[in-house]
Formats: sequence, C-alpha cells, structure tokens
Amino acid sequence: MMKLSLAILTLVILALAVPVQMLAQQNIKTDRPITEASAAQLRDRLVGTYRLLSYQRKLVATGETEDLLGKAPTGYIIYTRGGRMMAFFASDVRPRPTDFATITDKERADLFKTMVAYSGTYDFDGQKVTHHIDASWNQFWTGTNVVRHVAFEGRRAIYTTEPAPSSVDGKLSVVVLVWEKLD
Repeated sequence: MMKLSLAILTLVILALAVPVQMLAQQNIKTDRPITEASAAQLRDRLVGTYRLLSYQRKLVATGETEDLLGKAPTGYIIYTRGGRMMAFFASDVRPRPTDFATITDKERADLFKTMVAYSGTYDFDGQKVTHHIDASWNQFWTGTNVVRHVAFEGRRAIYTTEPAPSSVDGKLSVVVLVWEKLD
C-alpha cells in the first residue's frame, strides 16, 4: 500500500512539473520578478534602429482603417542599450516651403501636423514597451508614458496601442505602427 501511495504521489508531482516546465520553455510571463540578466536580454531584443513602414489607426466601432501619415510615411525609432529611445516620423506628403526666411504660419502649422517626434527612456518586458517621454514635438506628451504592445515578425516590430480617443476626431481607435529593423 505504501508503494502504491508513493507511486501515485510521484505521478502527481510529475503531472504538476511538466506544465511548469512547458511554461518556462514558452517564455510565458509569470509573477516572478525580471532579473537584471533577463531584463538585459529583453532589451537586447529591442535595441537597434527601425524604419517606419506604416502608421494606421483602426476605428473600434467599425473596424475601418486609415493611414494616418499616408501610404508611405517616413521615420525612424532608435533604442539604445543604455535605455534611451528617440522617435521621428512624418507624412509622405508634407508641404515644402520655398524659403525658410519667408515660411508662413500656415506652412509651419501644416508641417507640425504632419509629424511626430519625441525622446526619452524606455522599459521593455518582452510584450510591451513603455516610453517615458522627456521631450516631445507637441509638449503634450512631455512627462508622460506611452505604452505600445509589441509583436515581432522576423525583422518587423508591430506596435499596437490600447483603444483610446483619437486626437484627430475623438473616435475610439487603436493605432498600429509597423517598423522594420535596420541593424
């Protein structure tokens, strides 16, 4: 009887150990704190320079998508090993003033409306990146945190925002940015 009880206990322990080992192999987030070594490994996955491929919003109510900066926006986002980041992206169609000395207020406003730029520090947990913004083109973002969910597909990083009212028209939207790693 004792041998049977020990055998059953062994089977139960093994049955419980296998799912835990599978979770560890799949790198599924647990409640364990991220160690300094694992944080560095996660950061290394993100470190580099990326070129913007697309910048779209999806309306939550209808599923309709819209290119926020045109079909071929330009821009880059850079992450350093030291924990700094910088982003600049702009519309594929921007006004081109003829002379800096004679640029009009309307041209300045149009240029401002067709770009996004900010910098700061960042944290990355393997699933989301948080930008802690210390300088921004619009000053609204300065001193705030911007969170993006991140999925990797080969050399591409796909950032998705939480649903939020759009600054364009107030409609509840999700923004998706697709970046391609250059280095």
